Amino acid sequence: MKKYQEVCSYIIFGILTTVVNISIFYVLSKSGFDFKISTTIAWVISVLFAFITNKKYVFKSTENKPKSTLKEFNQFFILRIFSYIIDLVSMILLINYISMDVMIAKVITNIIVIVLNYLISKKLIFK
Repeated sequence: MKKYQEVCSYIIFGILTTVVNISIFYVLSKSGFDFKISTTIAWVISVLFAFITNKKYVFKSTENKPKSTLKEFNQFFILRIFSYIIDLVSMILLINYISMDVMIAKVITNIIVIVLNYLISKKLIFK
C-alpha cells in the first residue's frame, strides 16, 4: 500500500511541478524570451519546487540536518541536469526540426521528463 501511496503522491506533485514548469515557460515565451532560455529558467524553478515537495511529501525523507539536506539537494540537482538535457534537446528537436507548436512540444517533453525523474529520484536520491 505504501508503494502505491508514494506513486500517487509522486504523480500529484509531478503534475504540480509540471504546471509550475509549463506556466513559467508560457509566461516567459509569451514575454518574448527564446524557448531555450524559457526552458532553462522554468527548469531551475521547477527543480527547486520538485526537490522540496519530493523530499517532504513524496519520499518523506527524514534527513533534516543541513549537511544531509544539502547532500540530497546536490544529488537531486545533479541528476536532474540529465532531465534538463533531455528537456532542452527534445524541445529543440520538436520545434526546430519537426516544426511542432512550442506549447505542445513542452507538454510532450514534460511527460517524458516526469517518468525519468521519478525513476531517478526513487532509485538514486530518496532511497
